[in-house]
Amino acid sequence: MKRRQFLTHTTAAAAGLATSRMALPGRAANTPRPNFLWLIAEDFGPHLGCYGTKEVWTPNLDRMAAEGVRYTHFFVTGPVCSPSRSAFNTGMYQITIGAHNHRSHRDDGYRLPDGVRVLSDWFRDAGYFTANVTNFPESLGIRGTGKTDWNFTYDGKPFDSNNWADLKSNQPFYAQVNFNETHRPFTAPKKADPAKVEIPPYYPDHPVTRADMAAYLDEATELDRKVGLVLKQLEEDGLADNTVVIFFGDNGEAHVRGKQFCYDEGLRVPLIIRWPKGIPTPAHFKPGSVDDRLLVAIDLAPTCLDLAGVPIPPKMEGRPFLGPHVGAPREYAFGARDRCDMTVFRFRTARDRRYRYIRNFTPDRPFLQRNDYKEQSYPVWNLLKELDKEGKLTPPQKFLTAPTMPEEELYDLQNDPYEINNLAKSPEHQDVLKRMRAAVEKWIEETNDQGRELEPPELAAAEGWTKPENAAKTKAERQAKREAMKKGRKKEKE
Repeated sequence: MKRRQFLTHTTAAAAGLATSRMALPGRAANTPRPNFLWLIAEDFGPHLGCYGTKEVWTPNLDRMAAEGVRYTHFFVTGPVCSPSRSAFNTGMYQITIGAHNHRSHRDDGYRLPDGVRVLSDWFRDAGYFTANVTNFPESLGIRGTGKTDWNFTYDGKPFDSNNWADLKSNQPFYAQVNFNETHRPFTAPKKADPAKVEIPPYYPDHPVTRADMAAYLDEATELDRKVGLVLKQLEEDGLADNTVVIFFGDNGEAHVRGKQFCYDEGLRVPLIIRWPKGIPTPAHFKPGSVDDRLLVAIDLAPTCLDLAGVPIPPKMEGRPFLGPHVGAPREYAFGARDRCDMTVFRFRTARDRRYRYIRNFTPDRPFLQRNDYKEQSYPVWNLLKELDKEGKLTPPQKFLTAPTMPEEELYDLQNDPYEINNLAKSPEHQDVLKRMRAAVEKWIEETNDQGRELEPPELAAAEGWTKPENAAKTKAERQAKREAMKKGRKKEKE
């Protein structure tokens, strides 16, 4: 798709959607349309009891999985929050819509291309009330973050409300609850035993690593507690029987090789969907089951619209995976990483059921390239450097401290679930390498990848801000936000 073609005006299609009031296929016309509640965790991999993780206590999400469907191959399209959220909130790849650089377009007036809108707008045109809930009944003692973090300018209010109390009287609704957990800093009550947590082989088995992993799992336990409170309130308000509840993570786990990188740790996140008793169950959904289809986060938007009886926008790149319009299964889950903070990389990746391929367009740069956020917030990031100087790293760990990175990486996750044996130069895997390389190249062309040209160095150094005063102000605001998060979590515990 060429950029000029992509920007073609689509007013007629949007107008058709605005008047749409289609009933959900397969149910009576007088049956209420379902509500949709998205429960979004931050920086979280599939580290729940129902996914097999030890030293984590997640009874509420485990019960939700037992009552609904747990998905095992669900991937975001970007390993950091703002590109990923820009993607799944529009149903578009971030590289298609120019939202690929982290925290970009914050002061330059950049807007979404014609025919692309955030999901809440499509829902509002179809008669839905929308909310990004921050305020809950005081008795719950919790707050949502209200996070959007989109890499484009939005004119007006993207949601109608931020109050939970507004949902019951404004049905049908599409609502989000965004949680702090498991974003750093980790402040949850300590429960996991550092001696019992699992340490992947690419991290040093060290007390610092174990303490950090245990703290992360404690955040998951705290996340589950909050999810339980929300689900209980949904029940008490009489909304559970007609609300589709969807829990997932905005990007991968908050660890060195997770967030910001294109391995499974950075892109694979949990997805659990619970279907309400009062709405007929759609095709491809079997309560109490596990679904291993290959899915990406941009598929959520078209799936929800389709389940609400709303035509899927013609520009939307995601595909519905529930209901009557499910097509052929995905062969690949694609992902991309571009500038994060001041750190410039360009990775493009494809994941099929067995292999992951990563193409690195900036191989001259080290994995541990300067990143203030990770240096200040990730103790294992600095531990790797220290142990490397002491000659105490194993080969998989040493890979992370090398001065450069491979141009291509290929991993067989069936035999190498930790992605530590790069098969890109293996003679036995050249057919796989060529197939997946071609898939990524085709994806780059089809999306008219807006990241093919890197940002100017001065813009990257300013972390995407075009005005120096905004960059300085934002740095101060982030520090204040980190302190507020610590105080806010402490207050929740009191």
